[in-house]
Amino acid sequence: MCGGSVILTRGCNVQTSDLMKHVGNTPFDARLDAVGLEGVGRAHWNLPPAKLILQTLLRGEGVLTDRGALAIETGEFTGRSPKDRFLVRDEFTDDRVDWGSINQPMSSEAFQTLLQDVQRHLDGKSVFVKDAAVGADPRYRIPVRVVAEKAWSSLFVDNMFIRLNDQERWVAEPDWHVICAPSFKANPAIHECRQGNVSAIDFGRKIIIVGGSGYTGEIKKGMFSVMNFILPVKHNVLPMHCSSNQGEDGSVAVFFGLSGTGKTTLSSDARRALIGDDEHGWTEEGVFNMEGGCYAKTINLSPEGEPEIHQAIRFGALLENIGFQEDGVTPNFEDDRITPNTRVSYPIHHIPGAVTPSLGGHPTDIFFLTCDAFGVLPPLARLDKGQAMYHFLSGYTAKVAGTETGVVEPQTTFSACFGSPFLPLHATEYARMLGERMTKYGVRMWLVNTGWTGGGFGVGHRMKLSHTRAMISAALRGDLDKADTIVHPVFKLAVPVRCDGVPDELWDVKGTWSDPVAYDKAARDLASRFAENFTQFREAATEEMNSGAPLLAVASKA
Repeated sequence: MCGGSVILTRGCNVQTSDLMKHVGNTPFDARLDAVGLEGVGRAHWNLPPAKLILQTLLRGEGVLTDRGALAIETGEFTGRSPKDRFLVRDEFTDDRVDWGSINQPMSSEAFQTLLQDVQRHLDGKSVFVKDAAVGADPRYRIPVRVVAEKAWSSLFVDNMFIRLNDQERWVAEPDWHVICAPSFKANPAIHECRQGNVSAIDFGRKIIIVGGSGYTGEIKKGMFSVMNFILPVKHNVLPMHCSSNQGEDGSVAVFFGLSGTGKTTLSSDARRALIGDDEHGWTEEGVFNMEGGCYAKTINLSPEGEPEIHQAIRFGALLENIGFQEDGVTPNFEDDRITPNTRVSYPIHHIPGAVTPSLGGHPTDIFFLTCDAFGVLPPLARLDKGQAMYHFLSGYTAKVAGTETGVVEPQTTFSACFGSPFLPLHATEYARMLGERMTKYGVRMWLVNTGWTGGGFGVGHRMKLSHTRAMISAALRGDLDKADTIVHPVFKLAVPVRCDGVPDELWDVKGTWSDPVAYDKAARDLASRFAENFTQFREAATEEMNSGAPLLAVASKA
């Protein structure tokens, strides 16, 4: 035993009475036989961040940066691998999960074989055990025990999950287990997976296996998938892939958006208190953060553009796959040689004034953020209920050249509910819940384009962050409630014509283009892409959901 951690050597006999006398912040059931890992050589229990950082440095697996943050490389995988995510198909999931290319089935027998092989792989090895929880609202909180090969994976869990104090660890027995083994290689022939890396979720055994990948985001998104199944099915709580913050008056704003749309940036506002930056639940009382930290992109991070995130990178933060200046310890946030998906995780208290605990009331405003690289959508528009559910199901943004290998021109990206890779249920179930809450609580719904205006990528220019912030602030104050609006001719959106801090000419999207004919063509083309994508939902969607379609999409249906 050392500094609050307990080291259980393989084959040793530790009496319960001895644990009660000496364990300190280690839980009563300081063992891993519940998941068949009693054969590990050494288990480091609930090490604090400083010791996890030290263990990483001693193993030569990281660098302590000039700002005190730990920097590591996650290996072959620098992002999630959605095609390698599987759910066990059994009596718990068979008739509830929306099976397909996103929710790929794995048999219970294959998962059992996978689990046994991971157990044998970890036999005799050192592991790092972290007891934490998911869900800031105690009524919906899930205690989880994460067993990881890497000390830095355990630091990520400490940053991102709800941290438990000593007493809570004794009381909260784990409901779920996550086993993270980056050095393990799966065998598709016997594990029913695609390749050597795999993320598999078993709702019956309540176990998640992350094998073959060191990317830490797989850990948190595995538990997010669990919450996306349990919260609606058991509690009628809407899970949301979004950020949220709170004003001085207690008003809550929610921001949905795919990667690169500004979800984390816009929620980290010095004038408002952060509730959370990525995962939330919406109950009958309000919203709660599922996590205890933030996981932000760092590519091109600057103190001027994103001061709150920049200042959060200090001791305890974990940087992933970044480059360095010549001294080898000063981060170079413009370096994307390893990946453009450079990341940092940090506990939420690294953001000054963050809401503690991470709970808020019902949202007054919900913003759908899209980076429209085609320059078609207005900078901001008000959505009615049908449009809100339609755009929620669509989950649109666009990738631009340079963000991924092979992307040489803007590409449309649709991700249902702005998080389709994590949705076990059919997307229309989540959209229905959103529509019900929108009506019940009188929420204002907005579509915000953080992408291009005056033309598409390569012709126009990117919306200024200062302008987007001014629009969002005006919407939150209610300044736009009675503002004059114009209706977009294709997308039928109510677009304000004036807002303090925003140039008037931005609101006439077509007028910002030098070639109006080219704009009309681009608008029709984007609307047709919406229509094509929505065919997957049209049969299950309600009439009101379908009513939010662009005019061209409606004509296509007829």
